[in-house]
Amino acid sequence: MNEIYIQRSPMVAYRRLGQEVIVMSASDSTLFSLNEVASVIWEAADGRTALSEIVRGKICEEFDVDFAQASQDAEELVRGLAARGLLSTSDKPVDNMDCVPAGRS
Repeated sequence: MNEIYIQRSPMVAYRRLGQEVIVMSASDSTLFSLNEVASVIWEAADGRTALSEIVRGKICEEFDVDFAQASQDAEELVRGLAARGLLSTSDKPVDNMDCVPAGRS
């Protein structure tokens, strides 16, 4: 399996509200509410950390779930968010040191 690196789009704004994250697409002002697990993946999407590392180090530990199932679910989530332009994916780390994620300062 090839590694997947995920990065939040600079064309979105987001805020954490309790255990969830609300994401707004700048292109059409659509709002998305991410559940607790999806929020962890979203906030870890720095372009430099492999999705498998996020799943193993954050999702499996915090939520006590099986790695294989969590990986499958995470990849499905990432495909859906990428299809909506909220995340970008790469097969190698992205150098984005000079970018400030939307919604943060």
